[in-house]
Amino acid sequence: MGKVSNSVLVSGIYLSEQKNNIEHIVDEFSKSSQWNVIQKWALIGKESAPPPVKKVTVLHLENGLPKFVLLNKLLAGEILDDYDFIIISDDDISLRSGFLDTYLDLVLKYDFALAQPARTHSSYIDHPFVEQLPGLRARKTRFVEIGPLFSVRRDIFSVILPFDQSSGMGWGYDFVWPCLIEKILLRMGIIDATPVEHSLRKPVRNYNYEDARRAMENFLSMNPHLTKGEAFRILESYA
Repeated sequence: MGKVSNSVLVSGIYLSEQKNNIEHIVDEFSKSSQWNVIQKWALIGKESAPPPVKKVTVLHLENGLPKFVLLNKLLAGEILDDYDFIIISDDDISLRSGFLDTYLDLVLKYDFALAQPARTHSSYIDHPFVEQLPGLRARKTRFVEIGPLFSVRRDIFSVILPFDQSSGMGWGYDFVWPCLIEKILLRMGIIDATPVEHSLRKPVRNYNYEDARRAMENFLSMNPHLTKGEAFRILESYA
């Protein structure tokens, strides 16, 4: 990974006119005792940033852009080599106390260049594969989902960043990423010991499903990718 800075960039988007947990999320990330955490968030909506998160809100748009187009804007001005990890987070999750330090300890232990926490059993779940598996600490996989939270290690910043804007909502990334990661002989996986709760808002509520689906089909047609059957596989499990 090169130099170690013990710095993490947390970036994401929150919706001021929708239910969100942004104050809880920003507060929890700020409590790390092991990492220098820099947070940079974008606000979408007409309402102002809540005082507790105003200082980490660096972009305010009344009308939204596709999620990963906006994330590219947030990351564009950063010197990414200053960070060991980038964490992309949604605004509608709940994190356990001490989440970041425990999660990254395990990401480092199992050498995952790209990773995500599992989802709790009570979460909205798009792919059952990412639901927490009791008894496991982590698993090496061929799949890391585009949300609600994932981490990117510095040695793959240039591999997946900037995000491909032909699929602006990110649909399909998670079937292309494993081809990129495996090509350079790195590892990816899911951390079951630190699940996140994702139950505040129903998915696909704030954008057009058909537009996202068509963009995904076009994106996948232009990039090597796994099928669901190939992607949803546990390669190693860690109890």
